Amino acid sequence: MNTRTVRPSLVRAAEDGERRWFLGGGLHLWKATAEETDGAFILFEDRMDLGKVTPLHLHPDSDETMIVLEGEIVMHLDGTDHVVGPGGIASAPRGVPHAFKVSGVDGARLLCLHTPGCCQSFYMDASEPVGTDDRRGIEAGPVDMGRVLASAKKNGGIEILGPPPFGQGA
Repeated sequence: MNTRTVRPSLVRAAEDGERRWFLGGGLHLWKATAEETDGAFILFEDRMDLGKVTPLHLHPDSDETMIVLEGEIVMHLDGTDHVVGPGGIASAPRGVPHAFKVSGVDGARLLCLHTPGCCQSFYMDASEPVGTDDRRGIEAGPVDMGRVLASAKKNGGIEILGPPPFGQGA
């Protein structure tokens, strides 16, 4: 007899989910948390302005897949820059260094999936809830890379390896 508890199903509408300002830039709209998926994955929508860039980093214990919904990013993966537009994906297996830069003129909107969902603590500690009356644009969200680095050190789930690897032409 199988006594395993099955997690509840999860359905969210387009604008549903907790909204958080990510202190590395951008607005996260949480679609599925580790608690809701029994740790199988986390999924959030990331809305970012042109020029948002991440440092070179890796996730030691999770694969990260980005699905571009709108706009464009340049994904640095395996030492090569790849342009990823709407409908495209970029997937960095655990332990593989990567970074991305928003290159779409109107910014980018993507889904970010981590499997398993073991780096949620990093993202939550490196972000702040968006107030219900907060109507700022994405560019008006707070940026505090010191807090992002502190969250990485405190919570794990990510290792910051160095500055963004993009040249002036990226």
